[in-house]
Amino acid sequence: MVGEDMGECQYPRSCGEYGVCREGQCSCPISLDKIQYFRSVQSQLPSLGCSRITPLSCQQSFNQHQLLEIENVTFFNVIDLGAAFPNIKDINQCKQACLQNCSCSAAFFSYQNITDDGYCFLPVKILSIRESRFPRTDFAYRTYIKVQIPNDMSLRSVPEAAPLSPPSVNKSNFTALIAGSSAVAFVLGIFILILSMIRRRNSIDDDDECIGQISGLPMRFSYEELRLATEELKEKIGGGGFGTVFKGKLGDGTEIAVKRLDKLSQGMKEFLAEVRSIGSVHHFNLVKLIGFCAEKNCRLLVYELMKNGSLDNWIFSTDKRPSSHQLNWQTRKKIVLDIVKGLAYLHEECHQKIIHLDIKPQNILLDENFNAKVSDFGLCKLLERDVSQIQTTMRGTPGYIAPEWRLPRITIKVDIYSFGIVLLEIVCGRKNFDGTRSDSSSHLLKLLQDKAMENKFLDLIEIYDEETMNHEEEVLRMIKIAAWCLQDDHTRRPTMSIVAKVLEGVMEVEEESISYCFSHALAHPVLAPPDKVSEPPQGFCSFLS
Repeated sequence: MVGEDMGECQYPRSCGEYGVCREGQCSCPISLDKIQYFRSVQSQLPSLGCSRITPLSCQQSFNQHQLLEIENVTFFNVIDLGAAFPNIKDINQCKQACLQNCSCSAAFFSYQNITDDGYCFLPVKILSIRESRFPRTDFAYRTYIKVQIPNDMSLRSVPEAAPLSPPSVNKSNFTALIAGSSAVAFVLGIFILILSMIRRRNSIDDDDECIGQISGLPMRFSYEELRLATEELKEKIGGGGFGTVFKGKLGDGTEIAVKRLDKLSQGMKEFLAEVRSIGSVHHFNLVKLIGFCAEKNCRLLVYELMKNGSLDNWIFSTDKRPSSHQLNWQTRKKIVLDIVKGLAYLHEECHQKIIHLDIKPQNILLDENFNAKVSDFGLCKLLERDVSQIQTTMRGTPGYIAPEWRLPRITIKVDIYSFGIVLLEIVCGRKNFDGTRSDSSSHLLKLLQDKAMENKFLDLIEIYDEETMNHEEEVLRMIKIAAWCLQDDHTRRPTMSIVAKVLEGVMEVEEESISYCFSHALAHPVLAPPDKVSEPPQGFCSFLS
């Protein structure tokens, strides 16, 4: 029925990211006053989606962002498992929450009768926007996409002026006019060129002065050095929301990974202060920052090269994966302990506590001996040792974000929640969300909750082979540690130093502290009002708590 009513628009990527699907036709969002904030990724193929003409800048989030309303939209497709904000019932509060959260890409609000009693969704990842109506629903929908106000906005909205009849001029006057205009243009061009060179020189001097004022920085590279080291950024080996990573080699033969920051959300001083802080952190289980490059709009970070890449390439089981590309149980155990030691150092042993804020398999790198090291501190926050909480905008990766991110302040326990998800993925050999599976097994946290009720934890293991059978007791302990780290109440989660002691056999899991009722397990990838989301059996959560 849905397919018949919606046609091509029933598919989540029918018009690509940010594409508007109407009666099977794709277009880009446009404001009511006809200002264009989006353009097609490829004009000849509108189904490839749209991109912002002016990229979002978090640095200007409070005065340069606005919400673009899309009219007559009845469904907005998202894949964020944590997009629903049940505590926000009012449409204006929903919009403000998106404007104040740098990670939010859009605000979606559904309601039945009044706009101060509805359901708020703040997605990060945006797929196609659908304008076809769903059958058999009495819900109304309001959709707002966050856009950056361009500096030249007035130029984009100026209507085309009617052509004017040129004044009558004779040939000699016309020639003189052209010659005079050319001369003026030439002089003006020379003046602008000289002015831009002076400004550029002053900017470079300002940057050098800024860098010279900050002591304790790691090695500084020039852009030319890193361009040659990477053979003009030839070999891409990774990337994420904030940058792209390239393989390189220095003149002395040292192999490096160069990360080009694609989103410059900081000023120069803030960037250098963060480089100094991260550069001063040294631990075997943290990827070493060798140096940096800061030349105006170009910012590069130089790390040690991790030859076996990121953890996600190794832990998720697929039928096509060769046996040489799989990790045995002992290696997985060692990787888990390496991650724990790295996080324990950040949280408890540094001069300043560091909250990583984006722990996930893609940010755990493996060297040639499969030693695991925590990487990518692009979202991290620094805390003085006597400070336990910090106020910041929501950040991280959907699926690894702790439930308390909806509160004004967070602690180091958000990293511990993310680690719990990663640990579950390592032990079970599958991703925390897999849309190709049935509804009952697509969400790993929901599956853990269900299997805990049946006391069938081992059913979570993707490949239950002889090796797993020989280490059942250790596998069960790991699953329980993961559940301990995933408690909704962050005060009930262990610290990383305690997890290390449990893994080393010095302590036991505090099973009485574990509840297997997870609020995130109730989230569903399909956007639906909270009263439509499946819940665990009556009494299950209270019994286990």
